[in-house]
Amino acid sequence: MTKKLEPGPWAVDETLTGPQVDAPGAIEPPKAASETTKATKETPKPGETNIEPLYDFEGLMTDFPTAKDLEKFVFDQTGIVLNLKGRSNKFKYQKAMDVLNGKEPEEYLLGNENPYLDKNDLIPIDDLKKLPARPAAVVGEQCVASFISKTFQHPDQEWAAQGQKCEVVFRKYINNVITYEIIGPISTRAVGTRVNKFGKEVPEKYVWVDPRTGEQVIRKENGSYTPVGTRLRAKMQAAKINKSDYWSVWIDREFVISDGTNAIDNPWGSQL
Repeated sequence: MTKKLEPGPWAVDETLTGPQVDAPGAIEPPKAASETTKATKETPKPGETNIEPLYDFEGLMTDFPTAKDLEKFVFDQTGIVLNLKGRSNKFKYQKAMDVLNGKEPEEYLLGNENPYLDKNDLIPIDDLKKLPARPAAVVGEQCVASFISKTFQHPDQEWAAQGQKCEVVFRKYINNVITYEIIGPISTRAVGTRVNKFGKEVPEKYVWVDPRTGEQVIRKENGSYTPVGTRLRAKMQAAKINKSDYWSVWIDREFVISDGTNAIDNPWGSQL
């Protein structure tokens, strides 16, 4: 005969919520708070992965103690030039780490010089001169003839002594004005010497040999010539072509301005 057991004081009431235990000895001790927190952090959420970034703040500060070193490393890894000099450590290392980990840098952080270049090793060069504005007498006027001559000696004495020539453009306008303009060539010349950090002699700087003049008037509307215009005309008149000269054939050419009708068939235009 089976004896029916009455529920004891340790029996589990199924109507109650909370942890279910079979006996007092089966109760597990609570986990430490640090272990619970660690388990929570190490357990990724659905769709997430625990991938650490390739570069971190501490590693960059340890390996690259200066802004120059940091700029070089970022340039090597990404090809991006950053301007980090003079910025706080926290800021520059954070921005470098962001770029190395694939983030686009802000516009104001971008540099334009290779971080490996040392300005002390560069040879300075002067700026090109600014050309004067076009003469007021030709602004808005129609150019009726243009001729380029490459026979004039270079205005620079050293280049002229070497037989170098310059390019001169002559222009004649409808209002009888004639201009000239030297357009080149442009080159550089080394000035002085100094010894670089490798013990080699290099130029102290470079200067431009720039013969350009901008457009200059040599004959005015009234037909008078400037001193330069007189010499240029004489030079071009000395160059013969058939029974005439370069000045008359190519520069001071005569043109018949018509109103669109055929000037050969109707030399009177629309006057009749």
